[in-house]
Amino acid sequence: MFKSFIGKRSKSVKNTVERGAVKKFAEAIGDLHPIYVDEEYGKQSRYGQNIAPTTFPRVFDYGKIENFNLPNVGLIHGEQTFEYKRPLLVGETIYCYTEIKHYYEKRGGHGFMGFLVLSDIGEDQAGNVIFTTKSVVIITEEVRKVLTV
Repeated sequence: MFKSFIGKRSKSVKNTVERGAVKKFAEAIGDLHPIYVDEEYGKQSRYGQNIAPTTFPRVFDYGKIENFNLPNVGLIHGEQTFEYKRPLLVGETIYCYTEIKHYYEKRGGHGFMGFLVLSDIGEDQAGNVIFTTKSVVIITEEVRKVLTV
């Protein structure tokens, strides 16, 4: 169903690791470690400033892949991993894009399920990769019936 999209990616989108957003995110996940929210603590840390929580890249804009649309409901979040080259620094600019890595199907108890593997990438201004995420979205038979690719 989505095999023709494998390898396609969005255009890079400029994002900022904004201090207020990091604080709200840390509050939302229940982790107010001072490395995220206390400026003095951040200055004394090995990074010399505050950093963002590991899962913070979920709030970034990754752009859109042309002609690729998934519904907002009915999908199952299968798995997600984050890999970092270094932490996200509060105040820095990140360029983010998403890429479709793989698509496969398996038969389940309620029909075929599609497994869409996506990767989100964040780079610094010089084009160096800071983080990569891998997400697996499970598309149920019910959702597959209404999708047109």
